[in-house]
Amino acid sequence: MNERESRAILFASMEGGSSYWSTEISSHGAECVVEKLRNRGYDGVRFEKLLDRIAMQSAESILLEIDRSSSSFLIPSDEAWPASLNDLAAPPIALIIKGEPRALKSPLLSIVGTRNPTNYGVRIAGDFAASFADHEWAIVSGGAYGIDAAAHRGALAAEGSTIAVLGCGVEVNYPAAHERLFAEIQETGLLVSEVMPNVHAIPSRFLLRNRIIAALGNATIVVEAAFRSGSLRTARDAAELLRPVMAVPGPITSPTSEGCHRLIGERVAELVASTADAMEFISTFK
Repeated sequence: MNERESRAILFASMEGGSSYWSTEISSHGAECVVEKLRNRGYDGVRFEKLLDRIAMQSAESILLEIDRSSSSFLIPSDEAWPASLNDLAAPPIALIIKGEPRALKSPLLSIVGTRNPTNYGVRIAGDFAASFADHEWAIVSGGAYGIDAAAHRGALAAEGSTIAVLGCGVEVNYPAAHERLFAEIQETGLLVSEVMPNVHAIPSRFLLRNRIIAALGNATIVVEAAFRSGSLRTARDAAELLRPVMAVPGPITSPTSEGCHRLIGERVAELVASTADAMEFISTFK
């Protein structure tokens, strides 16, 4: 069994984002970890369900399922693998990508924010995305309602590339209303997932995918976020990776801007009001 087959088995058998399994794989290699799991060399009580799943998995059938979804299975040794993901404490075991892989070679800006934005937030997210797309950056977001969708659409309107990091498989249109948007994204950009093509979304996967959004971006901009939200977690993940983090201010009375003001006040994010501001700030990190 080679590295790709071993990672396919691990990918299909366990959730991403585990520091323990990331350490095991980086220390011993995927082939060794699979062999040890199949020989039940790990704690049979703690990992009982995983051991049972691994015993039933076939690398050939996993890779065939991915191929049938018109997707690609990307592992760290592949040329297209984004090296920025290796900065994570728990890098993905692999990724499934669907669309145009060249999008990963562009400078990447992550734009995140609330699912319930104001008209102001929608306009600002779209404007930032379109302007960066005009500068040949690709836009990364999470494919959700609200700011995510506005960022993706802004990039597409500027005839740029955008990447949607999903909390489900690439064959699952979630949210369902974004079926057309996801189809448009694939034409010049990518759908990216850390689970098998037909796996449905669960809440915990959205938090896990946020770390990928943070790591993929050369920089991150938060446009409208509540005082406590997943977008703030993405911003903090990006800051921990020493990426430039920016936030757009809003009215001091607006609940949807409380998270942005919090990030700015805590010096996690730089206040930006234009693409020129953002570009200037990003340039200081080079």
